[in-house]
Amino acid sequence: MFKEVNAQEFKKMVAVDKDAVLIDVRTPEECDGGMIPNSINLDLMSAEFMDQVLELDRHKNYYMICRSGGRSSTACGAMANNGFKSLVNLMGGMLSWDGEVVHP
Repeated sequence: MFKEVNAQEFKKMVAVDKDAVLIDVRTPEECDGGMIPNSINLDLMSAEFMDQVLELDRHKNYYMICRSGGRSSTACGAMANNGFKSLVNLMGGMLSWDGEVVHP
């Protein structure tokens, strides 16, 4: 299971969570257009995605991001099926994000 929240709630949760890990599952090319600060890019469509996920600490809190919320929801499901307990999906993805962005 995972939680889905809007951009305002996402911002609030990340701001107070010392164990927050933000993961942007878009392609590197999409991320070039801007990413939420402190997020890391793990491309859901890459062959290495699940290998990269399985190396992550299952005790952290993961905040998932994509363009519109679909791929990040898929990634949350895959992570939940592999023992990750704290997963939050940004509903509407970057299309709904009105906060700061950085360019990698």
